[in-house]
Amino acid sequence: MPKRSAITEIYLQPGGYHFGGPYTRVRTLLGSCVSIVLWHPRARLGGMCHFILPTRGRPSAQRDGRYGDEVMSLLCDAISQSGTALGDYQARIFGGSHMFAELAHTRRQHVGQHNVDTARRLLAERNIGCYGEHVGGTRHRNLIFDIWSGQIALKQSLPSTAPGLRAGQQSQ
Repeated sequence: MPKRSAITEIYLQPGGYHFGGPYTRVRTLLGSCVSIVLWHPRARLGGMCHFILPTRGRPSAQRDGRYGDEVMSLLCDAISQSGTALGDYQARIFGGSHMFAELAHTRRQHVGQHNVDTARRLLAERNIGCYGEHVGGTRHRNLIFDIWSGQIALKQSLPSTAPGLRAGQQSQ
């Protein structure tokens, strides 16, 4: 691991993405949003995005990281500019929680699941191997990606308390 002072830390807000080289740590916090993490093990290059919705649904002259299809295009451009081949990257998918559990009984697919389905489709369309995923559920995820090693740290929030209970109370 590089010296702590040599590490650049990037925090991705929703709609953000980063692609770069060693000595970079990328962090984000996910709910129904999804992150695709790409890593090139030999070149020690990688990227991560944090998209909110699968697609904008209408054409636009400027690509926007808030949409899965558009941010994937931005990441692919960055990979192309790095001189590495897209097919040499390993991908992982995170997020897509159902943040409104009280609506879980409806048959309608929630936005988190749409985001996960989009991430899987985008990787498959580009023939990028998905080496793992941690998706779904009803809790937030704190994600940290160390580009120099390809290591990913994941921490999920504690489950929320049952309706009508205060923190520290237990149901009977």
